[in-house]
Amino acid sequence: MSPQQPFELKGADGKVIRGDRAEGKNRQILFITGFLSKRWGNKSKALAQWCRENGWGFCCYDVRGFGESEGTFTDYTLSDWISDARAVMTTLQDGPPLTVVGNSLGGWIAWLMAQEFTSIERLVLIAPAFNMMGVRAKQIPDERRHAWHTAGWMPWDDDPVHRDYPIAWKWVEESEALWKTSFDRLRRVKTTILHGLHDTVILPVGSNQFAEQLLAHDASFPITLKLVPGDHRLSGPEHLELFQRLVQEKD
Repeated sequence: MSPQQPFELKGADGKVIRGDRAEGKNRQILFITGFLSKRWGNKSKALAQWCRENGWGFCCYDVRGFGESEGTFTDYTLSDWISDARAVMTTLQDGPPLTVVGNSLGGWIAWLMAQEFTSIERLVLIAPAFNMMGVRAKQIPDERRHAWHTAGWMPWDDDPVHRDYPIAWKWVEESEALWKTSFDRLRRVKTTILHGLHDTVILPVGSNQFAEQLLAHDASFPITLKLVPGDHRLSGPEHLELFQRLVQEKD
């Protein structure tokens, strides 16, 4: 694996997407972060280390409007973050076979990328947030949902971490529209979902329902669902050990 190097890509609006990439042999891994998460966390650092040990390539990036990438958070929605993933994927197409690891909202985006790019041969989805904002709009009280729709903006919740990042109602509209087409075309790619049984942020029932719907459309689709004790972060030593085994599987 070559030394890790920063890279910059121009988004559709000219704002810069910043990330890090190391080239390697035989295999490469792309990590797609979750909502309001920067590219370097415990999972991406662990992935980068495993890639160094195996001589594989590794890549991670920040979406526009967050982390080290340019732009203002409120200027972007789901379609923009999908566009960012597509831009990064395009730079990796000519490299070794690709495994994409997606965390939370990044898990759903990873799934969408795998339906587009034939270079992706494996997916590992950690607590994937399928139809994240559509589900959120249904979970909150009617009064809060009405206020969100009427005002056009709402933070995820009232936690200090989230209050400074209001989410446009457009997120809900895009999420729902995209979810309706989730199974319209299926490209078979080996997919493993890892989800914590005690996750209260993205409920594990969503992963279970996704797997059921997928298999209803294609009974032999290569998907494995692993529900394990743990919360949304799945950051304990036992979770990282399982995560490592899943990522390093050869078949």
